[in-house]
Amino acid sequence: MKKNTLQILTKRLTFLFFIAISFTISAQENPEMTPKSEFWKKVQFGGGLGLGFGSGYTNISVSPTAIYNINSYVALGTGVQYSFLKQKGFFSSNIYGASFIALFNPIEEIQLSTEVEQLRVNRTFEGLFSGSENFWNTGLFVGAGYRMDNVTIGARYNLFFKTDNGVYGDAFMPFVRVFF
Repeated sequence: MKKNTLQILTKRLTFLFFIAISFTISAQENPEMTPKSEFWKKVQFGGGLGLGFGSGYTNISVSPTAIYNINSYVALGTGVQYSFLKQKGFFSSNIYGASFIALFNPIEEIQLSTEVEQLRVNRTFEGLFSGSENFWNTGLFVGAGYRMDNVTIGARYNLFFKTDNGVYGDAFMPFVRVFF
């Protein structure tokens, strides 16, 4: 990995680390000392953290999300995402972006979702097919899941899926959502 790329990756991971720490610190406040406003009572945080390591393979992803529950049926939210993927001697990629999500719960156990995701993809290929490509990838997902308290298990489908120039290998993806 080039020194410049390593410095950029280190800065991005440090930034995401401090964001995560700030959420943790604010979550540790004593509720009796600082009463929540009505707005914050309706906000939930969640997201994902992924780490994968293998022989010459590294995959790191961080994707915090926040939603605002308008009522017991509708919630709106936003999230950010960052992924680093490297296969030694083959390629490396940095993917970052944001998403907006709308959740609808027609009954307590069912959750329907619509999500717009905009990602910036920077890939570098090594070896025989060396080169790089940088592009934007937009996804429009519709999904449905079974909801149990703060956990939803389901699947989503990317209506903008492209086989030739995309981030995902398939338009159909399972998911697990957890909000606290």
